[in-house]
Amino acid sequence: MTRAASPKVSAYAVLAGLGLIAALVTRRAELAALAAPFLLVLGAGFLLASDPDLRVDVRLARDRMLEGDELEAEIDLTAQRSVERLEVLLDLPPGVTVVEGRNPAAVRLTAGNPRTLRLRLQAARWGAFQIGEGEVRARDPFGLFTQTRRFERTTAVKVFPRQEPLRSLLRPAETQLYSGDELSRRKGEGMEFADLRQFTFGDRVRRINWRASARRGELWVNEQHPERNVDVVLFLDSFAEARRADAGTLDLAVRAAASLSARYIRRRDRVGFVSFGGVLRWLTPGGGLVQLYRIVDALLDTEISLSYAWKGIDVVPARTLPPQALVIALTPLLDERTVRALLDLRARGFDLAVVEISPMPFAEPGGSETDRIAYRLWRLRREALRSQYLAAGVAVSEWREGVPLAASLQEVTRFRRYARLARA
Repeated sequence: MTRAASPKVSAYAVLAGLGLIAALVTRRAELAALAAPFLLVLGAGFLLASDPDLRVDVRLARDRMLEGDELEAEIDLTAQRSVERLEVLLDLPPGVTVVEGRNPAAVRLTAGNPRTLRLRLQAARWGAFQIGEGEVRARDPFGLFTQTRRFERTTAVKVFPRQEPLRSLLRPAETQLYSGDELSRRKGEGMEFADLRQFTFGDRVRRINWRASARRGELWVNEQHPERNVDVVLFLDSFAEARRADAGTLDLAVRAAASLSARYIRRRDRVGFVSFGGVLRWLTPGGGLVQLYRIVDALLDTEISLSYAWKGIDVVPARTLPPQALVIALTPLLDERTVRALLDLRARGFDLAVVEISPMPFAEPGGSETDRIAYRLWRLRREALRSQYLAAGVAVSEWREGVPLAASLQEVTRFRRYARLARA
């Protein structure tokens, strides 16, 4: 679909018009004779310049891709009349660049012979983009007239965040009732050995441990840990971020949330999502591939929205945070509202772990002595904040660009292991 614009006349028309005006004002025929060649060229241009009846179609190889992947785009050009020079420009959103092909490009288009321009695009950042809008500019053989048209048939392209490799995940304090891949701490029907106990009426024969029974002279049976699923809620802080150029803490938080949700859903767990910020978004816990796409779509819509309203955890629907869910908070710990909300969650008895998306790589101490002192005070305040979380029994680990997310999760796991022993 194209939209026509008014044609633009070149300098020939201006020169011819100035010559005629000068001839009329001065009443000198030789000035009109000087303008005659320009008028002839202009007349020929009028005869040859006609609407080429252009048709532009933009086709994309796919509408879903991963961050950093490449996408092929084809621009089909068709004209009912020949165009000596056709300039084509495909408008690209920020974060999408051309890695192969020319944009803009100039081609010669023959009537009735379609032509295809091929581009290879690369998305350097996650998000939802509209691709397919641009502009074509047709010139006549003499270069006198220019006709510009806009084509606006766009396609929505979703660029998913790149996933971090994860070998292990955080274990919750409590599991749910449905079958899954997480070993429950309770005893029941399962495959993992838990303990031995004496035989009671009703026990199945296949559960008898014959070696232990022969050694003790009475029947003993094995107890196992059942495999259950877990409820996980990803708590994404979207109140504030630290940013520099084309990278920021929100990008890392979205990448971590996408990696964790995909890994948990792959092992049959239920995952929910809460974007806690100026605009509140949430998804109740669910499983399966459909839930994964819902979470990723919600992540693509996440952005920093300024809000001065004080929000507490009470604004989140109760069903979003099941009682025995593991809440994993992804936050740079820059906004006091998020800090208070997480401490409130812990005070209510929720199983909470905090992955701090470090803002340190995006902050510099400054050149003056005052700036350096303020920077040191800011770092001391953050250390005091971490100590406050640790005192409340909440594991806090730091994650930054260039460090594997798995290492940060291992730090949380170590703290939670010793914290459980201390609590027992």
